[in-house]
This record gives sequence, C-alpha cells and structure tokens, in this order.
Amino acid sequence: MKIRPLHDRVVVRRMEEETTTPGGIVLPGSAQEKPSQGEIIAVGEGRFADGEVRPLAVKVGDKVIFGSYAGSTVKIDGEELLILNESEIFGVLEG
Repeated sequence: MKIRPLHDRVVVRRMEEETTTPGGIVLPGSAQEKPSQGEIIAVGEGRFADGEVRPLAVKVGDKVIFGSYAGSTVKIDGEELLILNESEIFGVLEG
C-alpha cells in the first residue's frame, strides 16, 4: 500500500540508531529513544499561501532531522512510519 501525504506533510522512515553503547553495553528496545533522523519517502504537493501552492523545500530521499516528539506515527503494511508537517523538520543532512 502507498501513502500520499496532503499539503505540506511528509512521510518519514526513521533511521535505525546504534543499540550498543560505546562501552559495549547492549540497550534493550525499551531503554532506547526513538531516532530523530529519517529518510523522506513521500511528500505532499505543498502549502497553499497567497493564492498559490508553495512547493516543499524537501524531496523524497532527503535525510532529515526532526524533534523527538514531532509528527504522528502510523503503521502501514507492518512498517512504522512518521507523518510530519514540513515546519517540524529542523534540517536536511547533506554529505
């Protein structure tokens, strides 16, 4: 199943983070924070402002940073995805 976000929303797949501390301790899933980085897998058409649609500044494939409690989590085909407004994205990782 595919998802198409509306307006200025984007769908993000969270990036997996390390599950082992630098000292070699393996953290259980309940002790880990949810990652605040992810890859955009779908974008909306843009925000309607001043009588026209303003396209988003991000695109599919961008790796982004967002707040720990940003967006809404949804499960599609057994995969947990995050739906964010463009304004909830802090920046795009480059390089």
